[in-house]
Amino acid sequence: MGTNVKKINWRTLAMMGFTIVWGFGNVVNNYANQGLTVVISWILILSLYFLPYALMVGEMGSVFDHQSGGVSSWIGSTYGPMIAYLAGWTYWVVHIPYLAQKPQNVLVALSWVFFQDASIIKNFNPILLQSIVLIIFLVFLWLSSKGINSLKRIGALAGTSMFFMGILYILLTVAAPKLVDAKSATTVWSMSTFLPKFDFRYFTTISMLIFAVGGAEKISPYVKDLDHPDRNFPKGMLALAAMVGMSALLGSFAMGIMFNSNNIPADLKMNGQYYAFKLLGEYYGVGNLLLVLYAIANALGQVAGLMFSIDAPLKILIGDADKRYIPKSFAITNEYGAPINGYKLTAILVSILIIIPAFGIGNMNNLYNWLLDLNSIVMPLRYLWVFLAYIGLRGLLKNKNLTAHAKYKFIKNDKLATLVGV
Repeated sequence: MGTNVKKINWRTLAMMGFTIVWGFGNVVNNYANQGLTVVISWILILSLYFLPYALMVGEMGSVFDHQSGGVSSWIGSTYGPMIAYLAGWTYWVVHIPYLAQKPQNVLVALSWVFFQDASIIKNFNPILLQSIVLIIFLVFLWLSSKGINSLKRIGALAGTSMFFMGILYILLTVAAPKLVDAKSATTVWSMSTFLPKFDFRYFTTISMLIFAVGGAEKISPYVKDLDHPDRNFPKGMLALAAMVGMSALLGSFAMGIMFNSNNIPADLKMNGQYYAFKLLGEYYGVGNLLLVLYAIANALGQVAGLMFSIDAPLKILIGDADKRYIPKSFAITNEYGAPINGYKLTAILVSILIIIPAFGIGNMNNLYNWLLDLNSIVMPLRYLWVFLAYIGLRGLLKNKNLTAHAKYKFIKNDKLATLVGV
């Protein structure tokens, strides 16, 4: 009977991974950092980081197919429960600044829904604005603790809609000079336009690129559901890398058409997605229709992301950790299964990070950019555990009992595999 389970193909796997990994904001934020030089940066980061990372994830998903597939489980199997606890703790703690920014994103999206304008948020008093952000966070933390899943489902639908609107934006903008005779805002398109200057400032922007392409480990549990995973998983990952690459490169070209690469608006990270859809509507004569649709989808997606990011990291920390390392009070759950004391600690830490910086950072745009840059630094720290688990699997342990039944291997040679992991 079990042999009749329907297998997924490599195309489905690639599409699942793309939805998890990629979003239109990745294009906007990295263009805001680097302009059109980001095209070369994308080529480097995809080939030297993203593709090896995705293939390592595939191998570990194959080895640990009997587990939940979480990074903490991989670390627990290779290094033991104490290190696994530290991996789970890292996954939770890096979400604290992420949670401090999510309500900001909700507020920015709602301002574009109702006012179709950036001035309301930009000119607001930061302390008053962050107080509203705090209220939004606490309301959704309370809703999340009640086990309300409808908003998460709406957010999943909104996230899918946002993904398709991002693709639509790229296609319509790249075609705009031909279809509607739109003029490119970037006037010089030569080799020098795309060549990065490899100085200190450039290297400080790399974390944003890594932040953009993280999350592939979430598809690792599906390796066992593939037909012929030894052949089809690499195909799926190569297709994923190709789709991310095309979206990143074409998206960057599209941004270069709309926004001058040598004169990037200061608030592009906060409002660039909305400026882009506002201009797109003007190109094609539909007014603010595309802008409002995108802003609604983004607001709902940010709400769902906020609720998921409150709940999931805590459950990973508590659920996968050895009980010797978790205080009993921290593991107490309410009637809805939410770890309520963990929620309270999260509320305290996030509230501090929402309010305190508002006293020292002069305006909302700077505060938004500061939190985004902070997230781009701390969120990728959780991916270090992926590489550490891979090094443990192939180099430090060489545990043949673990690797014997693996349906897929990224690199056959243990020494070379360990070197790539390092």
